[in-house]
Amino acid sequence: MKAKEMMDKEFMYMSKNDEIDHVSIKMENSRKLTSPVVDDKMKLIGWVTSLDITKGLRENKKFISEIMHPKDKIKYVYENDPASLAVIETPKHKLISIPVLDDNDVVTGVIGSFDIVDTLSSLYEVKISKLYEALEKELKGVSWQELIEASALINRRTTGKRIKIEDYEINIKNYTFGEAIWETGGLERFFTGLVSVGEIVIARKVGKSKK
Repeated sequence: MKAKEMMDKEFMYMSKNDEIDHVSIKMENSRKLTSPVVDDKMKLIGWVTSLDITKGLRENKKFISEIMHPKDKIKYVYENDPASLAVIETPKHKLISIPVLDDNDVVTGVIGSFDIVDTLSSLYEVKISKLYEALEKELKGVSWQELIEASALINRRTTGKRIKIEDYEINIKNYTFGEAIWETGGLERFFTGLVSVGEIVIARKVGKSKK
């Protein structure tokens, strides 16, 4: 997924010559906490948050140019950058949102924390069985049953609990990606387990071919 596929195209923007009190009303009405500051060609020149507005009003500042963060101090991404870059930059720098630019530095959208949460939530609903189907295609010649048997073995090694193959298969078909991550204790552990499944299947097939 690219940044332009995650961004909100209906974003608020302002000019450096806009008056702070007018912008405060505009932000309140639109329920926006951040906004890019652009020139007459929609090129990014600054960034303003609701906290900047509050501070500006308290200090009797008049124009946005007096309170905005200049472009060289702003984190932003480009339309064709991986959306994951925005996902990483936003929490890393404690941002509410991040502007998205085209190749000419024109602001074409904004990715907010809500957009990120919404996207990740949809990914969490993906069925685990879809990932296993993808693994089955990548490990050519591997059957669904071999994957399930290896998964059950990994589960037994990890949890110490024995589970019937047929019961484990039912879990795989019913679990979502998000549920599996919670069950395994995190994204890293989940994918480590998935890799281990592949390794066991391959090792078993190699062992059989030598007999």
